[in-house]
Amino acid sequence: MRFQTPLIRAKLIRRYKRFLADIVLEDGRIVTAHCANPGAMTGLAEPGTLIWVEPNNDAARKLKFSWKLVELAGGHFACVDTALPNTLVSEALAAGRVPGLGEFGGFRREVRYGEKSRIDFLLSGGESPDIYVEVKAVTLRRSGVLAEFPDTRTTRGTRHLDELADAVSGGFRAAMLYVVHRTDCEEFRVARDVDPEYAAAFDKARRAGVQMLCQETEISVDGVSLARPLAVLDG
Repeated sequence: MRFQTPLIRAKLIRRYKRFLADIVLEDGRIVTAHCANPGAMTGLAEPGTLIWVEPNNDAARKLKFSWKLVELAGGHFACVDTALPNTLVSEALAAGRVPGLGEFGGFRREVRYGEKSRIDFLLSGGESPDIYVEVKAVTLRRSGVLAEFPDTRTTRGTRHLDELADAVSGGFRAAMLYVVHRTDCEEFRVARDVDPEYAAAFDKARRAGVQMLCQETEISVDGVSLARPLAVLDG
């Protein structure tokens, strides 16, 4: 997926109200950008952080900049837009580039399931039962090359795991796909200390037969795409 307009570099002044960020552009202008990330963004939203934003000329949009990337050490990037992974996965599914899901004839997005949810992707048309796939964006890194999820407590995420387990008990297949939205990680695990209830639901879903998959991303100022699978660690 390529960004619609070329990104421009900026410096973060502060992030607030979850979806807003005051930034200073390289020409010295101070503007407010949209931040499409409801999470804690641990380590990614410190004042003075170098970031990349996407400008727009849409008269219907109040904010003319959208925060997309964070510059990391060693030439790495993190993408903070949590809406992008579903687009990446959609592109990869259409091209047959998501390992571990098997054969399927097609897929639909945002299909109702469970009590209060919409599944991100429902894969059907293969020889095996339909596959329910939920996607989560991962941006937390606290040590080494380890990516972790979640970065804050998430009752919604816990509910999704429970509903995926229910889908398996109903005779379907189900998978949780964690998309690591930064380029400096090589493996993944659940952040058990951040949300013990989510961790318990993860273990229960895995025992029930929900596949736990993880994909790395390639990120540049031009765009983002899915890359190789990463290991999902126990413990």
